[in-house]
Amino acid sequence: MQHGPASHLSVNRSRLGHKMRYALRHPERVVPYLRRAGRDSWLRLRHRGSHVAYYRAVMASDTARSPEAAVGGGPSHDRWLAIGQMQYDYLVGHGLTPRDRMLEIGCGNLRAGWRFIEYLEPGHYYGIDISPDILIEAKKTLVRYGLQAKRPYLTPVDDLKLDFLPDAWFTVVHAHSVFSHSPADVIDECLAHVGRVLAPGGFFDFTFDRTEGVEHHVLGEDFYYRTETLTRLAAKHGLVARFMDDWEQLPHGQSKLRVSHPAADPDRDDERPSRPAAAADVPAVEP
Repeated sequence: MQHGPASHLSVNRSRLGHKMRYALRHPERVVPYLRRAGRDSWLRLRHRGSHVAYYRAVMASDTARSPEAAVGGGPSHDRWLAIGQMQYDYLVGHGLTPRDRMLEIGCGNLRAGWRFIEYLEPGHYYGIDISPDILIEAKKTLVRYGLQAKRPYLTPVDDLKLDFLPDAWFTVVHAHSVFSHSPADVIDECLAHVGRVLAPGGFFDFTFDRTEGVEHHVLGEDFYYRTETLTRLAAKHGLVARFMDDWEQLPHGQSKLRVSHPAADPDRDDERPSRPAAAADVPAVEP
């Protein structure tokens, strides 16, 4: 199932013509877009040569305005809860158990993470993020939900080499709306190292903004990739990737790939019966 009409997947949002047509349809968004473009241009100049430093500055700016909006969508607590619930329901629907050991890349302010922490056994959740500002908000989320006894690990990182983490430890690695904000070299770095920390039979789920046309980005913040590009990157590092069709049935604007070691069953059917998460009662949301 595609997210909207097929033409949506071939749109190049970086082209001037598309921006002009969008502005005519949504004039109320022109001024906020121009403000964001100006801010991003300044931050790219200030942190030129390092996408991670640039996007860390973007997150600091966004978090100062609204921690919930900083991790995706408008500043609505209901939307924040709904997107987190969707991620949680999907993984539980694919057999996530309390004994799993999860690494969440780009954990943000624990939009989904607090649910995983509550569900998993103590010490079984490890969240990393490039933004110290959003991790401070994550700690506030832990306190708000009273999850201190679950002993989660929350760690800021400068890259996605994962070199401080143990070999073959994590049974589930999860990155929601991370690669949608990452250039290809950052994704390549993650895929080059995630196999080392992934346990036998484990899997790495990540979402991405999908295009069937020209790959492009908008403002250096939102990146659109063809599925085969990311599949090839995974294969380059000895991993296999599978497009998750059942995720497409959910009201979410991004697509999902599942990466695993070649010998592993991506669904681990003996332990994780795969079944689509229910889409009922979940409001349509953007990433």
